[in-house]
Amino acid sequence: METTHLDERIAGASGGISGAASILGSWQICHGVCLGIISLLGVIGITLTGMPLAFLTKIAVPIWLIAVALLGVVLYFYLTRHCISRNLILINTGLIVAGTPFLALQPYQVWFWIVGGSIAVSGVGLFVKDKLTKKKMRQVRT
Repeated sequence: METTHLDERIAGASGGISGAASILGSWQICHGVCLGIISLLGVIGITLTGMPLAFLTKIAVPIWLIAVALLGVVLYFYLTRHCISRNLILINTGLIVAGTPFLALQPYQVWFWIVGGSIAVSGVGLFVKDKLTKKKMRQVRT
């Protein structure tokens, strides 16, 4: 089935937004991002007190749910049009699993990080492997 350039752009944008939203869905990751921003601003001489992105903790669950919905859109395009890399889908899925923000699941958060991180790292590994394989194929042809 032939895909259009617009389909590919929509699917790519959905995947990127899904991954970014999944990262912001976890309080611990938000906390780390805030500390990084505070540190970066401190290096250039700007002092902050408090957490500049603390408001994200109030909207962590809706952001995570949006990430899951966008992952659903990406999966739809993958299954119907095959216009998205399965490795990128694996990376996004891993980030979403690792960023699970529900308080009831906090005692198991380490397991979500391990499982989600493993999925994301395997996606990165497969992505790199595919790139290296394509590069070798190009070298063999020349």
